[in-house]
Amino acid sequence: MATHETYIHEAVALAEANIEAGGSPYGAVIVRDGAILVRAANTVHATNDPSAHAEMVALREASRILGRRDLSDCVMYASGRPCPMCHAAMRLAGFKQGYFAFSAEEAEAHDAGSAAIYAELCQPLETQPMRLSQVRPAGEAPYAAWAARRRR
Repeated sequence: MATHETYIHEAVALAEANIEAGGSPYGAVIVRDGAILVRAANTVHATNDPSAHAEMVALREASRILGRRDLSDCVMYASGRPCPMCHAAMRLAGFKQGYFAFSAEEAEAHDAGSAAIYAELCQPLETQPMRLSQVRPAGEAPYAAWAARRRR
Protein backbone atom coordinates (compact mmCIF):
# COMPACT_ATOMS: atom_id res chain seq x y z
CA MET A 1 0.00 0.00 0.00
CA ALA A 2 1.40 3.37 -1.01
CA THR A 3 2.00 6.02 1.63
CA HIS A 4 2.47 9.78 1.67
CA GLU A 5 6.21 9.14 1.63
CA THR A 6 5.85 7.01 -1.53
CA TYR A 7 4.12 9.81 -3.42
CA ILE A 8 6.48 12.49 -2.10
CA HIS A 9 9.42 10.36 -3.21
CA GLU A 10 7.88 10.19 -6.70
CA ALA A 11 7.48 14.00 -6.81
CA VAL A 12 11.10 14.49 -5.70
CA ALA A 13 12.31 11.96 -8.30
CA LEU A 14 10.47 13.97 -10.99
CA ALA A 15 12.17 17.14 -9.73
CA GLU A 16 15.59 15.51 -9.83
CA ALA A 17 15.00 14.19 -13.35
CA ASN A 18 13.82 17.64 -14.44
CA ILE A 19 17.16 19.13 -13.36
CA GLU A 20 18.91 16.64 -15.63
CA ALA A 21 16.54 17.68 -18.47
CA GLY A 22 17.54 21.33 -18.04
CA GLY A 23 14.56 22.38 -15.93
CA SER A 24 14.01 23.57 -12.41
CA PRO A 25 13.83 21.28 -9.37
CA TYR A 26 10.09 20.80 -9.16
CA GLY A 27 7.86 17.78 -9.63
CA ALA A 28 4.26 17.01 -8.72
CA VAL A 29 2.07 13.94 -8.46
CA ILE A 30 -1.72 13.90 -8.26
CA VAL A 31 -3.27 10.89 -6.56
CA ARG A 32 -6.90 9.81 -6.84
CA ASP A 33 -8.44 6.76 -5.17
CA GLY A 34 -5.01 5.64 -3.93
CA ALA A 35 -3.41 5.59 -7.40
CA ILE A 36 -1.23 8.08 -9.24
CA LEU A 37 -3.37 9.89 -11.80
CA VAL A 38 -0.75 12.36 -13.06
CA ARG A 39 3.01 12.86 -12.84
CA ALA A 40 4.39 16.24 -13.94
CA ALA A 41 7.51 18.36 -13.83
CA ASN A 42 7.99 22.08 -14.17
CA THR A 43 8.11 22.91 -17.90
CA VAL A 44 8.82 26.65 -17.79
CA HIS A 45 12.24 26.05 -19.38
CA ALA A 46 10.71 24.17 -22.32
CA THR A 47 7.58 26.26 -22.89
CA ASN A 48 8.59 29.75 -21.73
CA ASP A 49 5.22 29.73 -19.97
CA PRO A 50 5.78 31.27 -16.51
CA SER A 51 2.71 29.42 -15.21
CA ALA A 52 3.98 25.96 -16.23
CA HIS A 53 4.95 24.99 -12.70
CA ALA A 54 4.79 21.27 -11.92
CA GLU A 55 1.58 21.64 -9.93
CA MET A 56 -0.10 23.67 -12.69
CA VAL A 57 0.96 21.18 -15.38
CA ALA A 58 -0.41 18.37 -13.20
CA LEU A 59 -3.69 20.20 -12.52
CA ARG A 60 -4.25 20.84 -16.22
CA GLU A 61 -3.57 17.20 -17.10
CA ALA A 62 -5.78 15.84 -14.29
CA SER A 63 -8.64 18.10 -15.37
CA ARG A 64 -8.20 16.95 -18.96
CA ILE A 65 -8.14 13.26 -18.00
CA LEU A 66 -11.15 13.54 -15.69
CA GLY A 67 -13.05 15.95 -17.93
CA ARG A 68 -13.79 18.32 -15.07
CA ARG A 69 -12.26 21.14 -13.08
CA ASP A 70 -13.37 19.82 -9.68
CA LEU A 71 -10.42 17.84 -8.33
CA SER A 72 -11.70 17.66 -4.77
CA ASP A 73 -11.29 13.88 -4.77
CA CYS A 74 -7.57 14.20 -5.54
CA VAL A 75 -4.47 14.81 -3.44
CA MET A 76 -1.44 16.83 -4.59
CA TYR A 77 2.12 15.81 -3.72
CA ALA A 78 4.80 18.34 -4.64
CA SER A 79 8.55 18.32 -4.33
CA GLY A 80 8.53 21.90 -3.03
CA ARG A 81 6.03 24.08 -1.25
CA PRO A 82 3.56 25.25 -3.89
CA CYS A 83 4.01 28.90 -4.81
CA PRO A 84 1.08 31.29 -4.29
CA MET A 85 -0.16 30.74 -7.87
CA CYS A 86 -0.13 26.96 -7.53
CA HIS A 87 -1.60 27.07 -4.04
CA ALA A 88 -4.47 29.25 -5.27
CA ALA A 89 -5.05 27.00 -8.29
CA MET A 90 -5.21 23.98 -6.01
CA ARG A 91 -7.84 25.76 -3.90
CA LEU A 92 -9.81 26.75 -7.02
CA ALA A 93 -9.72 23.10 -8.15
CA GLY A 94 -11.18 22.01 -4.80
CA PHE A 95 -8.20 20.15 -3.36
CA LYS A 96 -8.73 19.36 0.29
CA GLN A 97 -5.23 17.94 0.86
CA GLY A 98 -1.75 18.56 -0.41
CA TYR A 99 1.72 17.62 0.75
CA PHE A 100 5.16 18.98 -0.09
CA ALA A 101 8.69 17.80 0.60
CA PHE A 102 10.85 20.91 0.86
CA SER A 103 10.09 24.39 2.16
CA ALA A 104 10.02 27.62 0.19
CA GLU A 105 12.81 28.88 2.42
CA GLU A 106 15.04 25.93 1.46
CA ALA A 107 14.44 26.71 -2.21
CA GLU A 108 14.98 30.44 -1.68
CA ALA A 109 18.44 29.73 -0.25
CA HIS A 110 19.36 28.50 -3.75
CA ASP A 111 17.48 31.17 -5.72
CA ALA A 112 14.82 28.62 -6.64
CA GLY A 113 11.93 29.66 -4.43
CA SER A 114 9.03 31.96 -3.94
CA ALA A 115 9.22 32.72 -0.22
CA ALA A 116 9.64 36.43 -1.00
CA ILE A 117 6.45 36.42 -3.07
CA TYR A 118 4.51 34.89 -0.17
CA ALA A 119 5.70 37.77 2.03
CA GLU A 120 4.93 40.41 -0.62
CA LEU A 121 1.38 39.17 -1.13
CA CYS A 122 0.67 39.63 2.57
CA GLN A 123 1.43 43.36 2.27
CA PRO A 124 -1.12 46.05 1.32
CA LEU A 125 -1.40 46.50 -2.47
CA GLU A 126 0.22 49.93 -2.39
CA THR A 127 3.42 48.59 -0.81
CA GLN A 128 3.91 45.58 -3.10
CA PRO A 129 6.62 45.80 -5.78
CA MET A 130 4.14 45.07 -8.59
CA ARG A 131 1.57 47.83 -8.69
CA LEU A 132 -1.98 46.54 -8.96
CA SER A 133 -4.64 49.25 -9.01
CA GLN A 134 -8.36 49.23 -9.64
CA VAL A 135 -9.72 51.21 -12.61
CA ARG A 136 -13.50 50.93 -12.32
CA PRO A 137 -15.44 51.44 -15.59
CA ALA A 138 -18.99 52.79 -15.72
CA GLY A 139 -21.76 50.24 -15.57
CA GLU A 140 -22.40 47.07 -13.67
CA ALA A 141 -19.87 44.33 -13.04
CA PRO A 142 -20.59 41.11 -14.99
CA TYR A 143 -20.91 38.99 -11.86
CA ALA A 144 -24.69 39.33 -11.36
CA ALA A 145 -25.37 38.28 -14.97
CA TRP A 146 -23.06 35.30 -14.52
CA ALA A 147 -24.82 34.26 -11.30
CA ALA A 148 -28.24 34.64 -12.95
CA ARG A 149 -27.17 32.46 -15.89
CA ARG A 150 -25.94 29.76 -13.51
CA ARG A 151 -29.33 29.72 -11.73
CA ARG A 152 -31.22 28.94 -14.97
